[in-house]
Parts: sequence; structure tokens; C-alpha cells
Amino acid sequence: MKRLDVIDGLRGYFLVFMLINHLAFDGGYWLVEINHRQLAFVEDAQGFVFLSGLLVGMVYAGRMARRGFRAAAAGVWTRAGDLYRQTLGLLAFAMTLALLVPAARLAWVDWMGDLDWRNPFRAASAALLLFQPTYMDILPQYIVYMLAAPFLIRACLRGHWQAVLIGSSLLWLAAQFGVQRPLTAPFNTWLAGDTGHGLRVNFNLMAWQVVFVFGLVFGTLTATNRIDWTRVFRPDSTFIPVAALSVCLFFLPFRFATAHDYMPIDIMGTFQSYENRSEFGLVYLLNFAAVASGIAWLLIAGPDHASPRVRGVSSALSCLFRLPFLRLLGRHSLQVYAWHVVIVYLVRFVDFETPRFNQPLKTAIALACIALLSLPALYRERDRFFGAGPGPRAA
Repeated sequence: MKRLDVIDGLRGYFLVFMLINHLAFDGGYWLVEINHRQLAFVEDAQGFVFLSGLLVGMVYAGRMARRGFRAAAAGVWTRAGDLYRQTLGLLAFAMTLALLVPAARLAWVDWMGDLDWRNPFRAASAALLLFQPTYMDILPQYIVYMLAAPFLIRACLRGHWQAVLIGSSLLWLAAQFGVQRPLTAPFNTWLAGDTGHGLRVNFNLMAWQVVFVFGLVFGTLTATNRIDWTRVFRPDSTFIPVAALSVCLFFLPFRFATAHDYMPIDIMGTFQSYENRSEFGLVYLLNFAAVASGIAWLLIAGPDHASPRVRGVSSALSCLFRLPFLRLLGRHSLQVYAWHVVIVYLVRFVDFETPRFNQPLKTAIALACIALLSLPALYRERDRFFGAGPGPRAA
């Protein structure tokens, strides 16, 4: 199995489950409960951002080594510009429909707040990525990371990858102590004015960058052959998978207790201080590191392990991430993500305007939306299906 096929399949997997999790039906629906997040404090957004950083490092590090900084940076920043235009397109779609159809505004009020064409100040703050409607928040942070990516790749190529990782870790640590708040608080107050809506950012860029940057560094080291993953993840050494499984099992009771309101009050306060999703708190960091390293070991070392059960699990994962549908989505993941926002908003509007759907109908709608998720990818690879060659790969 090709290395990029695994990454594409994983990104496609995360996109499918992001769609499932983001579909908002009145009364909920059972399909959303079938998710890995029920077992650990690991969600699709974390894997999506990490793999995006990994692929950026793998694709652009080689280009920078061959053609220089300017050529690689131009490609990365062009990509960031494309994503910014997609973000503006999503904002225009939501604001226009909310203006033309008052019911849509009511359906999306919790997601959009006071964002409106008739409020130029709020529209401008959204265009500047300072006010991010719900589910339109991954692309803005990705744009910021892409602007910094060429400088980080260059530092890694010059042998400073340890410094990049240390700097990223310190930035994450600073975010956990809220060192940015003295700067953001007055800015938030100024933006809010009399409306009460100021900065609206679901992901703390200082915290979540650790996922992207570590992926980017690993991708750069992989592209320049500075790391041999078969020596890191070895079938004769089970320390990594055992440690990863131990972390997941430790947090499993906490995940169950928080999901079903069983957490004792005297523990809840302390635990919640480490479980802040927006700040990518320690609980999420440890769980993500454990799950990511465990899956990597299964995919790389698992096929050669002595245990038939381990080989079977590894084979099942490989087959899952080889599914053509998932790889198709993953090759154009950012375009698909933008399209998924449109789907989620439209489904929420339809659900708001109709009587409550029953569970079978909700499931059918969700499955149909998963199928529709592939439309941007199919369009971008239309030449391939007509025999003109492979379509473009998105970083």
C-alpha cells in the first residue's frame, strides 16, 4: 500500500465522521453514537489537522529542497489563498441564504450569531477570520498554519527540526496558561461593542498548532529520508502499542463518565481544567498522541507481528483506509470539507422547517449526505474518469 494512499484514506475517514457528527437533527440520531470519540478523547478534527500538516511537509519539503524556498512557498501560499477564497464563499453562501430566507437565519442563529450582510462590521470581522461561524473554523486555522509552513519547512531542512518541535510545544504550553488573554480580551471587547459578540474562534491557534506542526515536521523528515519509520515502529518491540493502549484504557472510564454525566462532582472540576477542547488541553493531547502512535504502529509494524490477531487488526485497518471512496475524499480533503459545511447547513435548515424526522429517515439522510460528500472530489477528478489521466492531489 502506498504511503500517500494511507494518508488519503485516513483523511477521507475523518471527513466522513466529521459530517456524521456535524449533522444536526432535532432530537439527535443514533448514527452519531457510532464513533471512535466514544472510546477516547480523540476527535476527527485533530486527525484531520495532523494529517494535513504531515502531507504539507511531505509534499513541499521535497519541492523546497529541489527548487528552493520561493518556489515551494509560492505553492503553499497559493494554496492558502485558495482556501481563503473558499472561506469567503462559505460566508457569502450562509449570509445570502439567511438574508433571502428568514427561516434559515432562525435555523442557524446558534451557529452564525449576528453575522449578516446588513451588519458590515460583523461581515468584515468574519472576512478577517476573527468571527468564525460554527463548522467554518477549521479552514481559517489551516490558512494561518499554511502561511507559516514554508518557514517551518525551511528550518527543518536546515537541521533545526528539534527547535521547531520545542517551539511548538512551548507555544502550546503558553496557551494552556492563557498568556494570550491580556491581548485578546480588550480586542474582544472592542469587536463586541453593544452586541455581545466579539472574537468567535473555536480553536485556539496557539494550542492547536502543535498538531499541525508536529505533523509537518514528521512529513518533512519523511520526505528527506531523515527518519525510517520501520525502525521507530518495529514488530519486535511492543512498548509503543502497549503504552498507547494503556493511556487509552486509563482515560476510557473518564470518557464514559463525562459522556453520560457520571463524573463525581469533586473530580469534575479538576478534570475539566485539563479537558478543554478549544485549548487542546492535556487530556486531548495525551489521547491523540496515544491513538496516533498506536495506529501508526499497527499500520507499519502490525503486518509483520508474530500474533495472528495483531496481523488481522492491521489488515482490517489497511483495508479500511484503502477503500477507494475514502481515498477519493482524502485527495481533495479541504474542498470536501468546505462542501461538507454547505451540506450540514442545508440539512439543518430542512430539519428546522419540517416535522421531526424518525430515526430511519435521519439515517437515510445521513447516508445520502455521505454519498454527496464526494461531489467536489469527483468534479476535480472528472478528467481522470474520462480517461485523460489522474486528477490533481490536494495538500
